[in-house]
Amino acid sequence: MPQLQLPIFPSGMTPINPQIAVLCESGKVAYLHGHLPVFQHDQQDLASFRLFTSQMIANGNVRHGEVARAFAVPLSTVKRYAKLYREKGAAGFFVPRRRRSAVVLTDEVKAQAQVLLNEGKSAAEVGQELAILPDTLRKAIQAGHLYRPGKKKTSY
Repeated sequence: MPQLQLPIFPSGMTPINPQIAVLCESGKVAYLHGHLPVFQHDQQDLASFRLFTSQMIANGNVRHGEVARAFAVPLSTVKRYAKLYREKGAAGFFVPRRRRSAVVLTDEVKAQAQVLLNEGKSAAEVGQELAILPDTLRKAIQAGHLYRPGKKKTSY
């Protein structure tokens, strides 16, 4: 017959629920079930934190709201990482972040675009000629990387 565990934690512990608690000491975070440690990671290791809390949610040991309250993180964030764990497993937390593609407006392309803009062509025409999205050119003009002659800025 299974024996019930009393919800008694050592001092300094932060309870997540009556069975699970967390202790942060010396730069390490330890999770305890009753009085037995079940997982430990560095305090700055965000990926391991997200992984383990998502595992506990998936296993039914804790609920989303309990994790959100115990660690003072938004509930939507807890749910997002629990979903990531369900869909991609533990490996999903350690995938390198996707990087943006290469810069389209190199110095050479900017020079060509400026010549075409100086001729009086619109951003759409320049973009079509150089195979660049017109929005990319508009953003470069707004940021001051390119100049559109003939356009006067109105100040309010």
